[in-house]
Amino acid sequence: MSTSLRFKSVEDASSRKAVKVDIPSARPESYYGCQVFNRQKMFEYLPKETFEALVKAIDNKEALGRDVADDVAKGMMRWAVDNGARHYTHWFHPLTDGTAEKHDAFVEHDGKGGVIEKFSGKLLVQQEPDASSFPNGGIRNTFEARGYSAWDISSPAFILGGTLCIPTIFISYTGEALDYKTPLLRALNSVDKAGTRVARYFDPEVNHVTSNLGWEQEYFLVDEALYAARPDLVMTGRTLMGHESAKNQQLEDHYFGAIPSRVKAFMLDLEIECHKLGIPAKTRHNEVAPNQFELAPIFEETNLANDHNLLLMSLMDEVARRHNFRVLLHEKPFGGVNGSGKHNNWSLSTDRGVLLFGPGKTKEQNLQFITFVVNVMAAVHRHNALLKASIITATNAHRLGANEAPPAIISMFLGTQLSAILDEIEKNPSDDILALSGKEGLRLDVAQIPELMIDNTDRNRTSPFAFTGNRFEFRAVGSSANCASAMIALNAAVADQLNDFADKVDKAVASGTPLNEALLNEIKRLIGESKDIHFDGNGYSEEWKQEAARRGLDTETSAPLMYDAYLSDQSVEMFGRTGVFSKLELEARNEVKWEMYTKKVQIEARVLGDLAINHILPAATRYQSTLLDNVFKIKQLFKSDKADTIAAQDMKSIEEMSEHMAAIRSEVEEMVEARRQANRIECERTKAIAYHDTVVPRMETIRYHIDKLELMVDNEIWPLPKYRELLFVR
Repeated sequence: MSTSLRFKSVEDASSRKAVKVDIPSARPESYYGCQVFNRQKMFEYLPKETFEALVKAIDNKEALGRDVADDVAKGMMRWAVDNGARHYTHWFHPLTDGTAEKHDAFVEHDGKGGVIEKFSGKLLVQQEPDASSFPNGGIRNTFEARGYSAWDISSPAFILGGTLCIPTIFISYTGEALDYKTPLLRALNSVDKAGTRVARYFDPEVNHVTSNLGWEQEYFLVDEALYAARPDLVMTGRTLMGHESAKNQQLEDHYFGAIPSRVKAFMLDLEIECHKLGIPAKTRHNEVAPNQFELAPIFEETNLANDHNLLLMSLMDEVARRHNFRVLLHEKPFGGVNGSGKHNNWSLSTDRGVLLFGPGKTKEQNLQFITFVVNVMAAVHRHNALLKASIITATNAHRLGANEAPPAIISMFLGTQLSAILDEIEKNPSDDILALSGKEGLRLDVAQIPELMIDNTDRNRTSPFAFTGNRFEFRAVGSSANCASAMIALNAAVADQLNDFADKVDKAVASGTPLNEALLNEIKRLIGESKDIHFDGNGYSEEWKQEAARRGLDTETSAPLMYDAYLSDQSVEMFGRTGVFSKLELEARNEVKWEMYTKKVQIEARVLGDLAINHILPAATRYQSTLLDNVFKIKQLFKSDKADTIAAQDMKSIEEMSEHMAAIRSEVEEMVEARRQANRIECERTKAIAYHDTVVPRMETIRYHIDKLELMVDNEIWPLPKYRELLFVR
């Protein structure tokens, strides 16, 4: 890339003006969900009997009859066509962390040489998209490529870009899950049944327990022109090289600061699009790193929330381009500054309106609260390695363990008050100690400030799994991830634990033990068995890593090895009991995880090698030649001791550059050879381990030497936009 082109890109980016957003004159409530086939649209477009049957099936989690599906399809098509749609698609979540869609027009032959608009219940309920090129882990052979998508009635259809999108599952010809939604629905069904079983100890009228999710989506924005001038960003989503800017986040002035006007215009545009699609976007703010921001919605049922997050990630990219931005969802797009996560705030609630992780006002309510919290604690302890495996990827591995992110060790923060109560129950299991205070008033000695209501627990931002008052915050999930991966593991593990708890309580009650005594005895046992997962201290400290190992928690840091947790006997049995995964499905998914890890590192290594050899070294050589020419001219013209001293300074720079350049050439050669050796390995697990152990370290070494050269080479010659240009919106 020429110097003039690079600076022209920077200049163009600097002069961008905020794109004018067409703000609706009406308030959000007047257009919220206008592109969603929600219950209001169902009532308007469906016959009364069909509407009632569909709502009943959704609320009671029942199958919908094919006869009803025909009427739903007719009404859904009429609504879609009335709103400008010409096509429909089954929208599903393959094992790529993205979404998939194949569009078909609403047309059929009319028998007279023309076409009519038509959409049947058969097409709504089930289709065969084939989609055989998606990762499957060996479940599908090339010559057995049938795959089926089936309508998920619990997530409403929506219109996006003139196409009716119907949320669906995606399974193989033999019934195995090939997506994220299928096992997520299984896990949610399992935690519903197990949670209801336990909740009925306290309220026999409970019929369902719902898993709720509120994600917090962090992301970076960069100018589109600068993005295009960085091949590593284009190809991998992160900068594979780049020395940190003299100013980055150390002043902490970007966090919660005034939102730049261009970014605010983008955010407003995005919020409007979200609200049209029924995504309840609520919170927006600057994050810690420069150019880093966050969007968070109101809590929703987990399946719907997950659909909305995947839809949001697609929307973000489209809207950003309208504002001359590119969105970066990589967990660590820039070295030396904070990475991005997607905190999953998770809770359980009953159909009677009770938050199961919320303290109550009576002993009975608090016993229920303690029961569910302790069961979560036990599940997280038993399956801490699995939960870590559920969030680790080649990209999230760059973020976990860094100083701004949860460590690569799963622990659980409970807070002072709750910790004290659990300690007392362990010593003396009596319901007399179940006195939990709610929010308390705090009067500041400032006349103008009203009384503050203080929560009964603080937050611990170093904890990967923290109790935050009436929910748990799973902070370790990566910004580019499909939330379903973490939610499948968590809900399945908790469901299995709740069933085990109920089995033991029922047995004790059947033998004559009073219910509350049986509950407290089992709670006491679980507290004692799972206390090693409880840690309220600084999760970033080196001391905690040593302490966690002593406690027997999983401290593995290699992503390929973390995936082994899915295939442990404990995990296979748990997923089998809950009906979430068969052993075949788990084996297939692990094959996909290892393969995806290898491919992502492989792509990064190829891009880094190309940039190092074809961009960085030529630029460094050109500058080195300039210095050599300068040394020669100084010695020729001045011929003095002073001239030798001046020339010696340049010679020192030349020698240092030569050392870095030689190291880059050598490391690139070794990296390429390491890739060749790894690529010969047939076992996906062994290949992924080889990439982690032999390729990744060389990439880090190559980056180190390139970043040193960046500080030495003339800025006019350096071929790539630097962090000081990328990280500050102009």
